[in-house]
Amino acid sequence: MWRIVKIVFVVASASGLISGVAYGQTPPQARTQAQAPSQAQPQQKQDSDRPAPTCSKILQMTSPEWIANVTAIHDSSEDGQLRGIRIYGDCYDARTKRLAAALGKSGKGPLMGARGDFRDFESAIKDFTAKALAATNPPADALKSAYASLYEKQFRYAFFQSYEPKIASASDAASKTAPHANAAPTAPKYPAPASSDASSKTAPSDADYMTKVKNRFGELLEALPDDKLHALHAAFGNILGLHPTSSATQLALYRYAIFLLEPFTSQNSLDSKPLAKPFSSPPF
Repeated sequence: MWRIVKIVFVVASASGLISGVAYGQTPPQARTQAQAPSQAQPQQKQDSDRPAPTCSKILQMTSPEWIANVTAIHDSSEDGQLRGIRIYGDCYDARTKRLAAALGKSGKGPLMGARGDFRDFESAIKDFTAKALAATNPPADALKSAYASLYEKQFRYAFFQSYEPKIASASDAASKTAPHANAAPTAPKYPAPASSDASSKTAPSDADYMTKVKNRFGELLEALPDDKLHALHAAFGNILGLHPTSSATQLALYRYAIFLLEPFTSQNSLDSKPLAKPFSSPPF
């Protein structure tokens, strides 16, 4: 008799459980399993509520401003700086590609000969860059190399920017000719530090500043062993000597070369002494 009652009780309990599920009651075990994903939901929501800024917003900042913004949000390590450099560089490249595409579509972009000349010009810059980064003591690390790759992008953008139609008066249009097919890229209008802003100086001051830039470049070369000095001098000569450049482009090239050769310390390095303010600050 007891065995029959026990069987009836078990059957009734099972049928109650089944009916509970059928009417939307979650079994205790299922409720426990369902709570686990909900605990991770707030973090996912918090991340999705913080949309990434567009490239347009990013390029409204200077590269140091954007990189500082990234490291403040994510982390302050070298990885954070590399992440900021990569994102800024991707946006900078996208803008250059859009400009090149727009010029090509309008028929006002550089011709085949000009593009070939610029490839040679850019190749000479890359050759000098590789030699300069290897010549410093110690040789450039991943962070310095990433910054160099970012700042080299200014020349490609400036090349296409020099073909961009300018709004000018009738008298200006009559006195100026269109860019020659083999013209070298003009220097970008990058924001320079207030202490070394050559663009805001008068003509005599421009000449004085260019002299200071060349002297600083010479000082950095003379600090190198003779073999590296001669190799870098020849590589830099291949840029300026074989490619006609404007005075503004020459200034940008000297500043870029100085950046490559100047001592560099990560802003997060704790085991190194702070360096003096660099002579050549980031170009954008």
